[in-house]
Amino acid sequence: MTRAPIIPYYLIGIMKDDLKSRVKNFPASPGVYLMKDLEERILYVGKAKNLRARVRSYFLKDNPLKTKVLMSHVREIEYLVTGNEYEALLLENNLIKRHTPRYNIDLKDGKSYPVIRITADPFPRVFQTRTIVQDGSRYFGPYPGMSRLENYLELIEKLYPLRKCRSASLKKRSHPCLYHHIGRCAAVCAGKTSREEYLRRVEKIESLLSGKTGELRREITGKMTAAGEALRFEEAAEYRDILKALDQMETEQRIVDFDPEVRDYIGYATGETFSAFVVFQMRQGNLLGSNTFHGELPGSEEENLVEFVLRFYSSTSRAPQKLYTSASLGDVSPLERFFREELSREVLISPPQSTRDAAILRLCTENARQELERLQRSRGDLPALEELARLLKLPTPPLRIEGFDIAQVGGHHTVASLVSFSRGVPDKEQYKRFRIKSLPDGVVDDFGAMREVLARRYSRVKNEKLPRPDLILIDGGKGQVSAAQGILSALELPIPIVGLAKREEELFLPGQKESLRLPEGTPALRLLQYVRDEAHRFATTYRGSLQKTGALTSLLQAVPGIGPRRAARIMRAFPREESLLETPLDIIAKSTGISEELARTVQDHLRNARNS
Repeated sequence: MTRAPIIPYYLIGIMKDDLKSRVKNFPASPGVYLMKDLEERILYVGKAKNLRARVRSYFLKDNPLKTKVLMSHVREIEYLVTGNEYEALLLENNLIKRHTPRYNIDLKDGKSYPVIRITADPFPRVFQTRTIVQDGSRYFGPYPGMSRLENYLELIEKLYPLRKCRSASLKKRSHPCLYHHIGRCAAVCAGKTSREEYLRRVEKIESLLSGKTGELRREITGKMTAAGEALRFEEAAEYRDILKALDQMETEQRIVDFDPEVRDYIGYATGETFSAFVVFQMRQGNLLGSNTFHGELPGSEEENLVEFVLRFYSSTSRAPQKLYTSASLGDVSPLERFFREELSREVLISPPQSTRDAAILRLCTENARQELERLQRSRGDLPALEELARLLKLPTPPLRIEGFDIAQVGGHHTVASLVSFSRGVPDKEQYKRFRIKSLPDGVVDDFGAMREVLARRYSRVKNEKLPRPDLILIDGGKGQVSAAQGILSALELPIPIVGLAKREEELFLPGQKESLRLPEGTPALRLLQYVRDEAHRFATTYRGSLQKTGALTSLLQAVPGIGPRRAARIMRAFPREESLLETPLDIIAKSTGISEELARTVQDHLRNARNS
């Protein structure tokens, strides 16, 4: 992944001022605006009743963090004027579908939403899909996961087998396929099922998918009873399993009422950077599924919710009769027009009209709030990063921080650690360890060690075009920071650096004589301490393991008959002293190529060294 060029902070300020002045000339008309980064990529698409007023609001000083994060990447804003707000709504929806901007809602970010499709062919087919085709097909779902959908399709195949062939035009056959012989195909191609009977099966499938299972239950129960009375026990067992499958699907329903109306509930929760949406779909009094989606959305509550409604229903093409939301959608007439003209459905959009609807919506909103909390825990501490950017005068919050520390004992076993934090959370897959090669054994030179490790790390970053961190943290004071800055300057990599000294918890910045002290307990300081302490832990752990390895090697080479080569073979097979002491002699001999007698001598020597 290539990174955008790093721009000096003062230059970003100039560009922002220039952009803000140009926005003053935007028209006060309905339309759509497109925010782009330095490489002309579209970051965000929004709609507005008044383009000038809406876009100018992005430059307010008291905007929330998510808006500031977006604007830190914006280098250009374009607009398209529309005739009215409804046209802006449609244009925004189409542009988001076409460009999938990072800061707009991407439904693929949430849980998958497969649907069941019944085609509009003379002999319809039924199957699962994620693609909506506006050709008269009917769709059921979306389903929260694949298990319930697959259960439905399995039941459909058993109860109401349709055709298996995929071609819209059925070729006449003299003999049916194998699926017909095992009861999984209607064999209309061979004249085994009339169109009238076939369409009756399709109608029953629609009833099953709509949650109307009462008649089906009575029918299956009657067949099971008849099969049992006729001593057809295997057949009766199959009907029993079908009833069990129906029971299992219905016990998955979390909410049941007796209203046959098709109702959807959308719960919404928003935080500093993320927004979360949960959709409950009520069909025939049953909750068919709950779907969860999320995104980094910089718009207002109303804008985000309207955008979500558009994206969700234009993707699923299954609009309800009534739609209840946990937040205001503002003027709902453009959305109601969208449902009417684009999806051919009259949808009533309103706040909850009854205690029951309010209770369901509260549960839906609570699910959205929990999803938001989960996201925030998994994605890191962005408020602390925002504070850190302000204090260190960084152009953007340092979403990627790399921390370094040096560990050694009297100049022996000198090592360095690199820890990586993403959004304030350790990214342990990116941790790295370094053995310092440039210092003679026994020489203490933390500055030289720091220069070596940064030269090795960032030469590779530059040469291989690897992602750069937004901030480098050095465990140390002015000297360590100066050593690190010298390496980055030589490599011509303008990556911000800060040093954190342990004694007074002071911050040191390159080129600044005075240190910076943050109040104890501030989020920014806690985050830097976390990175510093993790780098220290990782370095000392590595140094300790090398020290143990070196001590064990020395002990082995002190055994008569064990030279450097045999010691190396033993260390490869048994890197820990405990494992070498606990392993039987014959296994040591086979693993290392030494005799059992010599293996016994090695163990005795190690035990004596422990007891001395």
